[in-house]
Amino acid sequence: MDNTIRFLRAPAGAPRYLSLCITLLLLLGLSPGTGAEVLSLPQAVALAQRQDPWLTGNRYRQQSLEAESVAAGTLPDPKLSLGFANVPTDTWDFNQEPMTQFKVGVIQMFPRGEQRSLQRQQLQQRSARLPLERHQRLAQVELTVTRLWLEAWQAQQAIRLIENHRYLFEQMADITQSQYSSALGRTRQQDVIRAQLELTRLEDRLTRLQQQLDTSLARLARWTSQVQQGESGYERVRPSLQLLAELPQIPLRMPDRLLRQPADWPQLADYFLQHPSVQSLAQEIAVSATEVALARQQYRPEWGLNASYGYREDAPMGMERADFFSLGITVDLPLFTGNRQDQQVAAASARQASLQSDKTLQLQKLWARFEAAKAQWLRLEQRQALYRNKLLPQIHQQAEASLTAYTNDNGDFAEVMRDRIAELNARIDMLTISAEQRQAVAQLNYCFTGVADRALEDSSHE
Repeated sequence: MDNTIRFLRAPAGAPRYLSLCITLLLLLGLSPGTGAEVLSLPQAVALAQRQDPWLTGNRYRQQSLEAESVAAGTLPDPKLSLGFANVPTDTWDFNQEPMTQFKVGVIQMFPRGEQRSLQRQQLQQRSARLPLERHQRLAQVELTVTRLWLEAWQAQQAIRLIENHRYLFEQMADITQSQYSSALGRTRQQDVIRAQLELTRLEDRLTRLQQQLDTSLARLARWTSQVQQGESGYERVRPSLQLLAELPQIPLRMPDRLLRQPADWPQLADYFLQHPSVQSLAQEIAVSATEVALARQQYRPEWGLNASYGYREDAPMGMERADFFSLGITVDLPLFTGNRQDQQVAAASARQASLQSDKTLQLQKLWARFEAAKAQWLRLEQRQALYRNKLLPQIHQQAEASLTAYTNDNGDFAEVMRDRIAELNARIDMLTISAEQRQAVAQLNYCFTGVADRALEDSSHE
């Protein structure tokens, strides 16, 4: 900053530059603020998870399957039959012929083998899969909202950083214009043009960052806003989406040693098997196993029991006629199984094998996702240390050195502008690194969703 002061007051006998310098220092110490409510990352995640309509629909689907499982375990309703049998067509008299009767019958069907219990079991298994889907959805919502929030935060903080430094470029443009107009120093016309050009580029960069911020906030609003049905139709309730300026720390939900050591696939597989997406597939495999058992029930016959009572009128001469009672069974004979039952079992078995492959594929996806996030986190950690300990101090020193050289009539104004822009870019890059590192942590945490805390603690002390 001392060099900046010397640069601003370099032309001797120009006291107005001192006042400009003081104004510059005051402006650099200011940062735009607002008293509006802000939305932190944990608040955004909690709001999105609480208002997600998918979770509500999933709970209703679970209730539906639970009710269907109760219905599937009961016998089908009996069938009642009423009719007249053997009525003579010449007179239509009910008591003319001895075989004429009014029949009342009941038929009860019994499903094949264990079909009822297996259907009930299958529906219960599908119902048990839905909480796992909700767990997976919560983790996915957390990951998505975290990514969108960090993207919006990155754009927001970059805008604030540029706004804080824009005054420096404006003052430098004004001073070079004044120096050039008054022929003080060795300011050239190209210095004036360069200062105005860089200020214009800065305005364009602010516009692009504002576009990025608006887009990210709009995408974030898809999760934090709520659609309600009112008297006049559907209404959208959208809260304020101004973000907290402080970047939150996202703790790792995994043993730290897994980041520092080469990947141990058997151990990672034990962790990933607890992921809700894998557990959901395991539950679906159990459903398919029950489906195979259901298909095998088609080899067993379906039984039916029927009973009927036939009422007969007395004979025309007054002779009493006995009523009839009938009892019988019906059974289908699954004799030709090659094109139906055998193919149904084969189809169910193939679906089960396909789900086994899907489970293996999901484990591989989690492993690849973990390796990518791990590599990103490690490299970002290295870059962050490099920027903090070396790059930012060196760029600042370079900017100060070029400014000193210029104020001593031994440097170029274009070099001063380049170094100031490089310092600003480095600070923005540091923001990007910090945001991307949090995104990598969120990816790692997603891979270890569902892992018990006790298991993590035990493994971290091995």
